[in-house]
Amino acid sequence: MPLTRREFLQLSGAATAGLLLPVTQAKAANRIKAVAFDGFTTFDPRPIAALAETLFPGQGQTLAQSWRVRQFEYTWLRTLMGNYADFWQVTEEALIFAAQQHALELTGEKRERLMQAFMSLDAWPDAKPALLRLKASGFRLAFLSNFTATMLDACVKQAGLEGIFEEHLSTDRVKAYKPDPRAYRMGTEAFGLPREQIVFAAFGGWDAAGAKAFGYPTFWVNRVQAPQEHLGVAAEASGATLADLADFIQTLG
Repeated sequence: MPLTRREFLQLSGAATAGLLLPVTQAKAANRIKAVAFDGFTTFDPRPIAALAETLFPGQGQTLAQSWRVRQFEYTWLRTLMGNYADFWQVTEEALIFAAQQHALELTGEKRERLMQAFMSLDAWPDAKPALLRLKASGFRLAFLSNFTATMLDACVKQAGLEGIFEEHLSTDRVKAYKPDPRAYRMGTEAFGLPREQIVFAAFGGWDAAGAKAFGYPTFWVNRVQAPQEHLGVAAEASGATLADLADFIQTLG
C-alpha cells in the first residue's frame, strides 16, 4: 500500500532524527573540557633578559639568548640520553655554559640573581583576564610544563593566579621533557579525559608541533611572532595572547 504524504513525512523525520543523534552525541563527546598550558604562555620571561643586560651591559641580551637556546637543548639531550635532571638544574647548567661560551665572568652573586629571576616571573598582561574567563566558562586548567612544581608555585603566587589551576603537571613526574609523548600524556592521565577534549596551549613552535603530533587540539600562543616550525605538523590556530586562545576555545564549543 502506498504511503500517504503524512506517513512519508513522519518516517522521514524519524530517519533524520536517527541520523542526527549520533552526530550530536559525537560532538558532545569531543567537546573541549580542559586546557593544558606551557608555563611561558602565562609567565613573561622578558625581565630575565633585562636583568642579564643589567648585570652584563652590552652583552646581556646575547647571554640571555644563548642561555635560553642551551636550556632547551639540554632538556632534549637529557631526555634522549635517559639522563633526566629537573628544569632548575638544567637551567643553571645552561647558564654556566652560556657564560663560558661568551667569556663572561659569572660570579656566584650574578648566577644566583639570574636563577632567582625564574622564581619571580609575573604574568603577561593579558593572561589573568583570559584565564579567569576560561575558568568561569567551566574549563579545567593546569600547567603542563618543564618547570618544576616549585618554580610554578612561586610564579603563580608572584602573578596572583592562585586558585585558577589544578595540580601542576611538571615533567618531573615522568622524568622526560617535552616533546616526548610521556610528557604530554600527563594531561590525559591527570584530567581523566581523552586527548581530543584537552586543548594544549604552547609557547614555542616546537612545543606546538609536539602537542599536535601527540593528538591534542593545539593553539600556539606565538607572543614573539616566531616563524612556523617545519616538523610535519602544525597547531590548528595561533595568536599572540591568551585572549586569542580563549576566543579559539570558545569556537570549539
